[in-house]
Amino acid sequence: MFEKVISFVREYYEEPNNFIPLHEPRFVGNERAYVLDTIESTFVSSVGKYVDRFEEMIKEYTGAKYAIATTNGTTALHMSLLVAGVKRDDLVITQSLTFIATCNAISYVGANPIFVDVDLDSLGLSSFHLQEFLKTKTIMRNGECFHKESGKRISACVPMHTFGHPVKIDEIVKLCEQYKIALIEDAAESLGSKYKGKECGTFGLLGTYSFNGNKTITSGGGGMIVTNDEKIGKLVKHLTTQAKVPHPWHFVHDHIGYNYRLPNINAALACAQMEQLDRFILEKRKLAAAYRGLLQDTSIRFVEEPEASQSNYWLNAILLQNLPERDAFLEFSNARNVMSRPAWTLMHKLSMFADCHKGSDLVNSEFIADRLVNLPSSVKINNN
Repeated sequence: MFEKVISFVREYYEEPNNFIPLHEPRFVGNERAYVLDTIESTFVSSVGKYVDRFEEMIKEYTGAKYAIATTNGTTALHMSLLVAGVKRDDLVITQSLTFIATCNAISYVGANPIFVDVDLDSLGLSSFHLQEFLKTKTIMRNGECFHKESGKRISACVPMHTFGHPVKIDEIVKLCEQYKIALIEDAAESLGSKYKGKECGTFGLLGTYSFNGNKTITSGGGGMIVTNDEKIGKLVKHLTTQAKVPHPWHFVHDHIGYNYRLPNINAALACAQMEQLDRFILEKRKLAAAYRGLLQDTSIRFVEEPEASQSNYWLNAILLQNLPERDAFLEFSNARNVMSRPAWTLMHKLSMFADCHKGSDLVNSEFIADRLVNLPSSVKINNN
């Protein structure tokens, strides 16, 4: 079966011998023209028409009222946690099955992650386990949620839509509202994914996206914060621009600010990529359907979009039978110059986060981590 998967990948990408990466960008539109236009304008840093245009395109695409472009997805998360009111020594609920940027951003504000298990279908934070945790492990005092064991305040919840598959975000919204916890969606991997017809990243108080070189669309680096809260939207834009009070020549700053605004030259690339986003997602969903068909009636489980969801299938994933079979597949694939990778090391197994509090168990997270493999998922551009 391993050979069948590798043969399919090589045939699909029409690449019989050379290395096939996991996910590479496609520059087949106006990327070159927009970047050259930026260079000729000399406005290549954080002020320029393409930054404004990119933000408008994201607002139009997602339906969010405010969109603020940042240098990357990690800075977007960091800023979101700050403006959501997360303080030093607070706890922030998230999942252990995530990229380290989620927990790093929590650490930047001096808070600590607290890990709750994921669902097996979405691979993302489980509303069932979140409800169980909040009901049994927390207490409300003066309108705020506190962790019983540590006595620390739980100020935010950061679910991630893993590999573009939406979590049951509406149920998480209700729980966060009930327990007065700020909801920040880590939608780094899920631009274009929808849950019950609504864009991922737009359910919480804030949502964040990433446009790293391996994402569905890229600006080289780059991130975005979206929100429907006017006060927060304006504050984020101000703080990410070094908190400079607008003036033609005076330099006056009224907060500790951050140099987090996306450069115009990166935004130019992003605008060209946004023009192709729907096409890219269509192609990625075609690839997912092909993988699904290939693997049906086999012992390998293809990870499909959850119920009531439409996934962008950023990275296609399969689940093998056990850890030895997973490792055997990784060895087989990469030895044949077809890139595959396992899930990230679970956050609670990293030394920095080993002492963090957890829910009752993380059985699903560990089950997935022992079995999951990501397969090549680049957009194919020559099959229209």
